[in-house]
Amino acid sequence: MKMISKFRVFGYSRKLGCRTPGAGVLGAALFAAALAVTCSHQTPPVPDVWAEVDGKPITRQEVERQYRSRLNAGSDAGNREQELSFKLNILDELISNQILLDHASHSKIAVSEAEVDDRIAQLRSPYTEAEFQKKLADQGLTLPDLRTQVRDSLIITKLTNKEIDSRISVTDDEIKAYYERNKSNFNVPETEYHLAQILVTPAADKQVGNLKSDDAITPAAAQRKIQALYARLRSGEDFATVAGNYSEDPRTAPGGGDMGFIPASALESNPQLKKAVLALQVGGVTGIIQTGTGFHIVKLLGIETAGQHDISDPQVESAIRRTLMNEKEQLLKAAYIEDLRNRARVVNYLAQQVVQAGGVPPGFKRRPSGRQRL
Repeated sequence: MKMISKFRVFGYSRKLGCRTPGAGVLGAALFAAALAVTCSHQTPPVPDVWAEVDGKPITRQEVERQYRSRLNAGSDAGNREQELSFKLNILDELISNQILLDHASHSKIAVSEAEVDDRIAQLRSPYTEAEFQKKLADQGLTLPDLRTQVRDSLIITKLTNKEIDSRISVTDDEIKAYYERNKSNFNVPETEYHLAQILVTPAADKQVGNLKSDDAITPAAAQRKIQALYARLRSGEDFATVAGNYSEDPRTAPGGGDMGFIPASALESNPQLKKAVLALQVGGVTGIIQTGTGFHIVKLLGIETAGQHDISDPQVESAIRRTLMNEKEQLLKAAYIEDLRNRARVVNYLAQQVVQAGGVPPGFKRRPSGRQRL
């Protein structure tokens, strides 16, 4: 697992993702919807077409599928306005993606079937075949659907690498200036340990959180399981992969067991854990540690020593460089997409319906299951 710098500099996701629903998103989405409406109302060719990009339709089904996959299991988007706002954001993302795909096609950017196969193999790797098929079914996808999504994602990545990332650079002067503006962020009050863990509990858990949905439900089963996992680590298996597949801590398992940075003072309450961690070199793994919550195996990912970290520290320089690169990428990507959008013929029929209705269009009803439809 790559060590994540603790320094409080903000990263940026490469995805053209939409935000989770909330009051702030509602205002932004409705404002965007108002801007999307032309002077004269345009009627969709069929009711289920929610937008068009240069004549290519984006359907309600595509938005609904993305919506279902992005909500956490059993969660709810809130009221109808928040629900619709979330879908408007998803639709806007799909419009941007279609614009990028069209431009990539004009620029002769493509991906091979082998590249698609490799990416799908990566997606399959944490699961058995039955588990993988269930994941697809839960998201309303078939394997051909997934191949299309993967191919589109790879094409967009190639396009942005060529048109955006290749234009971005960060100078030493910019790094120094950022450090001076944010010097206090690189002052660590006390030594902190970047830890990851595998946890196995001796009782049934309502929410396991691991990819295999694997849960030890008795003390004897928990002891057998943690010993088997420790043996896998000793044989060379990747700690993050084992944690993601089998750890029973729902907070850390999805991130490969990553617990973040733990202050030295927080270890004082668990002398056994403190002793085990202090004996490790970075990258090392403890033996099995038993506590009141269950059995733990802990890995030391990194150490941040107390005090002011100077710009000469390679970790400081690297963290600042990544942050500045991400900020520039975010700005250039937003401008690039808007520039392409100016040249495209985009009609957002869903946005038109929202504005004409003064909010939620008639017929937008909540289903008992939490799913909605127009």
